[in-house]
Amino acid sequence: MLVLLFKNFIRSKGTKIGLLFLLIIGFISLLIGHQFQEKQQNNIAEAAVYQKEHIARNAAFHKDEIGLLLYYIKFSLVNNTLPINSLAIGQRDVNPSIQNVTIRGLEGQKYDSELNNPSNLLSGNIDFSFVLLYLFPLLIIAFSYNVISEEKESGTWKIVAVQSPNTFLYILKLFYVRILSLVALLTLILLVAVLFLQIPLDKLFFVFYGLSVLYILFWFAVCFFIVSLQKNSNFNAVILLTIWLFLIIILPAGINTYIINKYKVPEALELTLTQRNAYHEKWDMGKQETVDKFYKHYPQFKNYALPDKEFSWLWYYAMQQMGDDESAVQSKELETKLEQRNRASELIAQFIPTLHTQIQLNEIAKSDLRNQLLFLKETTKFHEKLRLHFYPKIFDNAAVNQQNWEDFKVETFEDNSETSFMKAVLPLLLFNLLLIGFGWRNFNQKVII
Repeated sequence: MLVLLFKNFIRSKGTKIGLLFLLIIGFISLLIGHQFQEKQQNNIAEAAVYQKEHIARNAAFHKDEIGLLLYYIKFSLVNNTLPINSLAIGQRDVNPSIQNVTIRGLEGQKYDSELNNPSNLLSGNIDFSFVLLYLFPLLIIAFSYNVISEEKESGTWKIVAVQSPNTFLYILKLFYVRILSLVALLTLILLVAVLFLQIPLDKLFFVFYGLSVLYILFWFAVCFFIVSLQKNSNFNAVILLTIWLFLIIILPAGINTYIINKYKVPEALELTLTQRNAYHEKWDMGKQETVDKFYKHYPQFKNYALPDKEFSWLWYYAMQQMGDDESAVQSKELETKLEQRNRASELIAQFIPTLHTQIQLNEIAKSDLRNQLLFLKETTKFHEKLRLHFYPKIFDNAAVNQQNWEDFKVETFEDNSETSFMKAVLPLLLFNLLLIGFGWRNFNQKVII
């Protein structure tokens, strides 16, 4: 019976075209992921080469004053990009994966990003997560909306009901054939991704795969429930497309608007301007007053007295530090509000399967907002480590040629946060069971005729 049902399903020209279309789009998404992966790898390789040449060139040119040299030198911190990130690019196409900072004021540098075409950012990347979230459900709807109604409308359902001892089991087999086809297509694309994008078969990949399968099952569960109402094909199609539009576009947009308005964040540009204004104001203040504030922040440097001359690097870097200190409240507020947004999104998404799947796919790929916030925190630590290393050398006016500049390599931030399998799959699993349960009840309450 299953073989016959599968042959009948796959014989349809529409079925073949739909599966082939989704397969081609899936492969295109892998090509886009590969381009993204190559771009990231090239940027990291170029950053390593640039930093080495940049430091050597400046050290040769500014060899008399280490304070002046460190005004120019930039050091790079890389947010590690996992191979699986190619399947769910997430926020990596907006937020930079490399931070280049000097030891001057941090807040003016932390939110620098790459120049991108705004139109491209608006449309986003057609990565695999886009294909899974947006296109797979449409094909599922096209395959399932008329599972019973088509045969009823063509007058063949009574023959099926007479010949089949259990019509409900027959309906389950119809869905099983369709589920098997879509899951097989998903598996094929992801197996190609493993080979093409060199994704390791580790826990992250299997959680990603399991979540993708559950997402496909969710849409089949939605179709199963609508079909269980035993309405005509037009009704099923309109209702299912309305649900798709509501869950995929309208509801996420509404939630995003709500979260943005509830947790309003200060603009990064405003924060940068505050830091710069706080720094520039120090040119008109007494030098000792500025340096005293610097000593309060770093008491370990009190033994470095302010030189009695018009300009000193102690005073200059004290001004830079005060710019960061005086914008610290706004910086913390921005960080807190972004964390609140992230927590609110994850909490609300537990009740919206489409949004939950998107957030979880990005979390698995380390391309979500939480990863970006961790990277920004690591950038702050990285910057502070550089300052504490170089401040004594600047204040002692250490010889430039006596420093081991070759030791300063590009550093990498590894996001070691664990991905919870239960957190990822439980909401989808519950929704699937709920919809299947309601659908089963509907079939039991109504005679399928």
